[in-house]
Amino acid sequence: MAFFIASSPHAHSRRSTPDLMKWVALCAAPGLLAQTYFFGWGTLIQLCFALTLAVTFEAVIMLLRKRPPIMALRDYSAIVTGWLISIAIPPHSPWWLLVIGVFFAIVIAKHLYGGIGQNPFNPAMVAYVVLLISFPVQMTSWNAPISLTAESTSFIDSALMIFTGFNNEGLSLQQARLGIDGTTMATPLDAFKTSLLAGNTPSEALNQPQFSWLAGLGWEWVNVAYLLGGLILIKQRVIQWHIPVAFLSSLVLFSLVFSIFTPGETASPIIHLLSGATMLGAFFIATDPVSASTTVKGRLIFGALIGGLVFIIRSWGGFPDGVAFAVLLANMCVPLIDYYTKPRTYGH
Repeated sequence: MAFFIASSPHAHSRRSTPDLMKWVALCAAPGLLAQTYFFGWGTLIQLCFALTLAVTFEAVIMLLRKRPPIMALRDYSAIVTGWLISIAIPPHSPWWLLVIGVFFAIVIAKHLYGGIGQNPFNPAMVAYVVLLISFPVQMTSWNAPISLTAESTSFIDSALMIFTGFNNEGLSLQQARLGIDGTTMATPLDAFKTSLLAGNTPSEALNQPQFSWLAGLGWEWVNVAYLLGGLILIKQRVIQWHIPVAFLSSLVLFSLVFSIFTPGETASPIIHLLSGATMLGAFFIATDPVSASTTVKGRLIFGALIGGLVFIIRSWGGFPDGVAFAVLLANMCVPLIDYYTKPRTYGH
């Protein structure tokens, strides 16, 4: 028998990498539908555009590396990367933002390190952080939920706003983001954090229109949808439970402890769990088989580290969410985590 050598990710099953990537994209569909329902057609348009860009950049870079493009396109890793970037950016972001992000993820963060299996960092999160640091205004211009917007946005309006900057009525993105009361809507995490810094209590912060009875309006159902998709991934053995459980447990533990001992200074566990990119990060980003820890103990430490970093960045950092930064910081620690958690050799 021939001894076949291949780069990671390695799965302890007969499933191939393309099969695993298909399941990831399929299970992310409920979250995509929820985002489209609550925040408009922009997310779906960005997805189609991102997938086109990802496939194009993947094929071109493979040709430049003098390798057949079909080899890279068959594993669907570029599709998943484009998918994650498209749902991580605001729905009506300008088209050039997505071009820069997908280019940086595929060409810089992935292929300059050698392609799939060689990248030490999650390509989609590298691209997201680069965009957030370079273009903070565009990356924080999230739409208000449709129920709070003064002007409804159709499919055509969303496409025009992405590719021209104005909708069919001549309204810019900033004008379309206005709520019913005429004020610009911030994301729930940003609004909550800003309200606390202004000296308000958590209950006063939750009285803002961005919040519903549980957490952020719309965002709570988006997170529930990604949670559902993540549980399917675990049931299908596409991912293992260690990283998501450690991530969410750490985030809940930190937020619960600080809510008890320093009330009024941080958000409650339920807000942390059901706002921002919590469930997306726990099940679809942190579980990347290439850049995550590979040992059982290491996955638990890796996930707990991300959960703690997310809480710290959200509470005292300069960014309202922090999932992308937490994942990249944890990626840096993976070699050290794996070294100290590797299992003993059988019989040693």
